[in-house]
Amino acid sequence: MKTVSVPYYLVLVLMVTILYACSSTKNLPPGDALYTGAKITIKDDDISNKKKKALRKQLAGLTRPVPNQKVLGIPFKLNIYNAFAKAKKGPGKWIRERFGQPPVLLSDLNLNTNVQVLNNYLINKGYFNARVLGDTTVKGKKASADYTVRAGGQYHIQQVQFKGDSSVMQQTVRETMPQSLLKPNDPFDLAVITAERQRIDNYLKEHGFYFFNPDFILVKADTTIGQNKVDLFVTVKQTTPDEAKKVFRINDVFIFTGFNLEPGQMDTSKANATYYKGYYVIDRRNIFKPKLFQQSMTFNPGDVYNRTDHNESISRLINLNIFKFVKNRFEVVPGADSAQLNAFYYLTRLPKKSLRIEINANTKSNNLTGSNITIGWRNRNALRAGEQFVIKASAGFELQYSGQFKGYNTFRFGLEPSLSFPRFLIPFFNFNTKGGFLPQTTITLGYDILQRQKLYSMNSFRTSYGFIWKESIEKEHQLSPVSINYIQPINITSEYTDSAKRNPTLWNAIDTQFILGSDYTYTYTNVLNYKPVNGFYFSGGVDLSGNIAGLVSGANIRKGDTAKIFGAQFSQFTRLQGDFRYYRKVGEKSVWANRIFTGIGIPYGNSHQLPYIKQFFSGGNNSLRAFRSRSVGPGRYNPPQNGGLLAEQPGDLKFEMNTEYRFPIVGVVHGAVFVDAGNVWLFNEDSIKVGAKFSNKWLSELAAGAGVGLRFDLTFLVLRFDVAFPIRKPWLLPKERWVINQIDLANSQWRRENVIFNLAIGYPF
Repeated sequence: MKTVSVPYYLVLVLMVTILYACSSTKNLPPGDALYTGAKITIKDDDISNKKKKALRKQLAGLTRPVPNQKVLGIPFKLNIYNAFAKAKKGPGKWIRERFGQPPVLLSDLNLNTNVQVLNNYLINKGYFNARVLGDTTVKGKKASADYTVRAGGQYHIQQVQFKGDSSVMQQTVRETMPQSLLKPNDPFDLAVITAERQRIDNYLKEHGFYFFNPDFILVKADTTIGQNKVDLFVTVKQTTPDEAKKVFRINDVFIFTGFNLEPGQMDTSKANATYYKGYYVIDRRNIFKPKLFQQSMTFNPGDVYNRTDHNESISRLINLNIFKFVKNRFEVVPGADSAQLNAFYYLTRLPKKSLRIEINANTKSNNLTGSNITIGWRNRNALRAGEQFVIKASAGFELQYSGQFKGYNTFRFGLEPSLSFPRFLIPFFNFNTKGGFLPQTTITLGYDILQRQKLYSMNSFRTSYGFIWKESIEKEHQLSPVSINYIQPINITSEYTDSAKRNPTLWNAIDTQFILGSDYTYTYTNVLNYKPVNGFYFSGGVDLSGNIAGLVSGANIRKGDTAKIFGAQFSQFTRLQGDFRYYRKVGEKSVWANRIFTGIGIPYGNSHQLPYIKQFFSGGNNSLRAFRSRSVGPGRYNPPQNGGLLAEQPGDLKFEMNTEYRFPIVGVVHGAVFVDAGNVWLFNEDSIKVGAKFSNKWLSELAAGAGVGLRFDLTFLVLRFDVAFPIRKPWLLPKERWVINQIDLANSQWRRENVIFNLAIGYPF
């Protein structure tokens, strides 16, 4: 059995923690004691046990200081700190500062302050007669705080009234009453009242009351009606300034396109402004076409001011990706007959041209490791209306560093120019979107060459014309009316040909592929990062190819009647896919992440199966992590083990489920426990791949695996290491597919055949 070496300092930390498990009071200052926490006792008999438990938890969370952390009742961090308290330098000091926690002392406790905090909290929650008493208990070298609470009856809202005169502002406030957060029979809660004032302010800001703020809202409480009831009266303070009562409209909009943040570096006067469709553009160097700002702004002269247009105008200007900073201000128009605002926007430009270099590394579960470098040159504002012209050149390699096929390396080279427009570029149509994001039209050309040493080379040409637009930060649409791919094999070696004769599945990888398609994808997510939150993500799309050409030509591969364009057989199919993810926060810093992926590809007309680049794969570090990359399926098919090189096992349909529990360990190190299940299938029968066709027995053909992992979350990237092993193998006989009972981690032969290591960047989902 292989000997595993453990770093000496980890062994040392473990031993010290055990030895000092009962020495948490070591090294305390003379006359002081270790503070162990607060105990809350609620004396009210008329409060239910469930409500008492919740109230105790809320009150305990308000007390300070917070005692030393414990795991299974043992203050490990405090014990480590005590063990190395006298270390001035070296490993001892590093261990103390990295893993330890100094003792929380009784002298850190301010009992009177905590009593006042708890009393105020109870009053704010409607316990107007609450009384809190505090005391300390000292036993030896340990001390705790004891708080006795007599909450009294909690007051509830009897009725809510919106009071005020017949002015426009008061009428607007009363319009919000149906959406009020203050509900009869709800407990009195100051936090809800604060939120109600903010809600009313937001509504007024949307209706032109630019100078209004939440402090002008007054909520009076009448507690004299008895029976622990309270009446609430919502009104506007009489001291509210006159300007806050006015509805403001936008007068003129001024846009300064070359604002310098350094004081005195640029004159922001209105001289030399160009008037274009309601906007004054100050662009002395004539860098931009004025239409760029007309389509970017959501404010129009004469509009009633509202906060949504205010924020969305700034967001749209920022999302152009040509300005480094965007500032704005509003100014009352002096001497105007009505309440009017002039809007001023100050834009600081990004450099017009930039060069970006990206280098990344990757490793796969099939013993491939490699790197890729991408050099991108960008011209911002290429045609003076916010266009982005980008040229990307890339080169990469993957080396087969071990295994049976060592030396069969892969090299890629590519070039991709693209031109993006911050608008819909559609002939004979001119329309825009609402919201804080401008639509984008992108035209792309691309060429790649893939060389697999000793095997083959592939040329790949592509072009697309498509749109991306967002309804909001949560909802995004992508539509490509034109998406063309042409892939042509060259330089196929006799070694590969001979292997493909023994294992015909290898022919798929070198098929000529000609895709004349369109595609659409819709994405919704309320999870904007991978931090512990409750939320979900959905991405669904449809991909079509060759339907018009197939309709014109009448191609039918089932009858042996195929059609070609420019000498190449085009693909005809419909491809649907959906990716649904659900995240559930478990504890303060842990999350339960789940994913279900489904893909359905239906080849017809001119095609018997999907083209290789459109097929689905299963297995690998973002899929079934207990299986090597692209090695699962299709169905229960098991390819010959020695019949070919680098065989991949794609399918026309896919179903996959993943569940993963993520939790913190220490610092940037997080752990995970996961289970994956899924497979791919063919839509049509394939005489070579027995058992690959999708059938009503598909559930019994799922592969499954389980494992554990570490994630190093460095904020700017997440480095992920997973180890997994199969628990179900679909290619075995039906009664033998579950292989949980065969797990033998101590057996080196079993580990070589079953344990898969994955190293990747980012979370799998």
